[in-house]
Amino acid sequence: MKSEEIKALFAQFEQASGEFEGIECWSARELQQLLGYTQWRNFENTIDKAKEACNNAGENTVYHFADVSKTILMPKGAEKEIGDILLTRYACYLIAQNGDSRKEQIAFAQNYFAVQTRRAEIIEQRILDYERVKARAKLAETEKILSGILYERGVNERDFAIIRSKGDQALFRLNTAMLKRKLGVPDSRPVADFLPTINIKAKDLAAEMTSVNVQTKDLHGMKPIETEHVDNNAAVRKMLLERGIVPEQLPPAEDIKKVERKLKSDEKSIGKTNRKLSKNTIFAKSI
Repeated sequence: MKSEEIKALFAQFEQASGEFEGIECWSARELQQLLGYTQWRNFENTIDKAKEACNNAGENTVYHFADVSKTILMPKGAEKEIGDILLTRYACYLIAQNGDSRKEQIAFAQNYFAVQTRRAEIIEQRILDYERVKARAKLAETEKILSGILYERGVNERDFAIIRSKGDQALFRLNTAMLKRKLGVPDSRPVADFLPTINIKAKDLAAEMTSVNVQTKDLHGMKPIETEHVDNNAAVRKMLLERGIVPEQLPPAEDIKKVERKLKSDEKSIGKTNRKLSKNTIFAKSI
C-alpha cells in the first residue's frame, strides 16, 4: 500500500469517528463503506463474528455494539429509518480482525484500530499509575503531618511506628511485618510502596481521621492515640468490607519507585519528541 493511500485512509477513518455520551465511536453503516462492503447483510455477518469474539473475551457486547436507528433521505425527498450500530474502537478492531485482510481497507483497519486500542490502553495505564503515585505522595504527607502532631503530644518516633503497625493490623488484619511478608515487601521499604491505590487511600483516610480526632479530642500519650488510630482503621475497613472489598486479599502492586521512574522516563521522551517537532516546525517555516 502506497504512502498516499495510507494517508487518505487514515484521514477517512479519523473523520468517520464521532462521540456519543463522551465515548468515541463509529457508525457501522459508515464503517461498512470504509471497509469496502457493498451490501449491509454481508457486513452484518462480520459484525456477528466480532460480537462473538467480544463475548468470548469476557467483554460487554451491548456496550461495544449499541443498536441505534438513523434516518436517511430517499428519492423525491422521502425519508426512511434504518438500523445502525454504534461501535467502540474495540468493536471496530474486532470487526476488522474478522474481515478479509486481502482487502486493502481491512488490512489498514486492522492495523489502525490495533494501534488506537493499544494507545488507549497505554493512556489508561498511565493515568492509573499517576493516580497511584499521587495517592502515595499524599499518604506520605499525611503521615508526616500526623507525626508532627503526635510528637507534640508525647509520642516519639518509635511509638509512632508501633501505632502505625497497630493501625495496619486493624485495617488489614495483619500487622506491618506480616503484611510485608504476605506482599513480598523488602524489610527496608514501606509497605505502602507496594499497595494498590485503594489500600493507599484507605491508609491515608484513617491517618487523616486520626490527625483530626487527636486534636479535636485533645488526646495525649501513646495509649489513647493508639486506640484512636486503631478505631479509625477499623472503621475504614468496615466501610471497605461493606462494599465487597477485602483489603488484605488485594494483590500487591508494582514497586512505586519503578512506577515513578517509568512516568519520569515517559515525560522525558515526550519532552524530546516535542522539542524535535518544534525544531522541525521552525526549520520548515524558515525555508
